[in-house]
Amino acid sequence: MSKHLLLSLLACGPLLHAQTTLQLAPPAIQRATNGIVTLQSATPDTTILYTLDGTDPIAKSNPYLAPIDLPSGGTLKARAFSKDRKAMSEAEQSTFEPLAGHKPLPSTVVPVTQDRSWPSYDWAKRHALTSAAVKKAKPQILFIGDSITHFFGGERFDSNSLRGQQTWGEFYAPRNAGNLGFGWDKTENVLWRLQHGAIDDIAPKLVVMMIGTNNTGTCSAPDIATGIEAIVLEFNQRLPQSKILLLGIFPRGEKPGPQREKIAEINGLIAKLSGTHNVTFLDIGPKFLTPEGLITKDIMPDFLHPNEKGYRIWAEAIEPTVKKLMGEAQ
Repeated sequence: MSKHLLLSLLACGPLLHAQTTLQLAPPAIQRATNGIVTLQSATPDTTILYTLDGTDPIAKSNPYLAPIDLPSGGTLKARAFSKDRKAMSEAEQSTFEPLAGHKPLPSTVVPVTQDRSWPSYDWAKRHALTSAAVKKAKPQILFIGDSITHFFGGERFDSNSLRGQQTWGEFYAPRNAGNLGFGWDKTENVLWRLQHGAIDDIAPKLVVMMIGTNNTGTCSAPDIATGIEAIVLEFNQRLPQSKILLLGIFPRGEKPGPQREKIAEINGLIAKLSGTHNVTFLDIGPKFLTPEGLITKDIMPDFLHPNEKGYRIWAEAIEPTVKKLMGEAQ
C-alpha cells in the first residue's frame, strides 16, 4: 500500500465514523391525549434509550420497553442506539405540560426502566426472567428491592454472586420464597416492574420490601418516602390479600454522616405507614452497627451490601415478625 493511499484512508476514518453514527435517525416521540408517550425508531434493529431528567441519553440510560405514562408532564429525551450501543442518533426532545387534573410529580413516583450497570447487568433480561419464574413458582414470600435484596439468594439469573445463599436456603427456600431484588433499582424502577408483569398471577402471603437507598444521592427524604408509599399502594392494588413487611432502609457508610441522617429521616416517615395498607414496619438497621455506630467489613465488606454473616443478621432479626405475619407457630 502506498504512503499516499494510507494517509488518504486514515484521513477518511473520522468521516466514515461520523457517517455511521448519523445513519441512525432520532426516534419519534408522541403523547396521546391520556398522557401515554410512545417512542418509535425509523431505523430497524435499534434500541431506544430515554431520560426524564433533562439529560441526553447515553448507553446506560433507560431502555424503552413499553409506552411511558406521563400525565404529570415532564421533559423526555430519546436517542436510537445500535444494539451494541456504540453508535447513536442525535437526541430528540419533547416537553409535555401536565394534563388537566394532574401536577408535576417527583421522579421517585414516575415509573421508569433503568440500565445503570449495562452491559454487565441486563435489567430488561432480568425483568423478563424473574417475572416468568415468579409466575411459575407462585411464591408464598416475595422479597423485593435493590441489589441488597438481589444478592441475598434464590434463583440465579446472571453472573452476579448471591452472598446470602446459605441463609436463604435455611430460612426462605422451604417457604417457597421469590426474589425480585434488582441491582441499582430506585423506587421508580420498582414501580415500573410492578406495573409491567413482575407480580402478575401470584398471591404471596407476605411481601418483604426494602427500597430507596439508591435514591438517597439525588432525592429528598420526603420524595423518597413518597416513592416507597407509592409502591405500597401498588401492592395493595395488585395483591390486596398480601401482607407487607416494610423494612427501614439499612444504614450505609462506615461511619455516621449526612447520608445516614437522610436514611433515618426516610425511615421515620415510612414508619407512619405501619398499621395501614397491610403494612408492618420494622427497622432492623441498628442490628448491623457497633455500639459506636460503625459498620464493619465482617458484616458489610463495602459498607453497603451484607455478606453471609450480614444476611443471617437480617434473617434472624425479621424471623419473629415473618412467622407472625405468615401465621406460623411461634
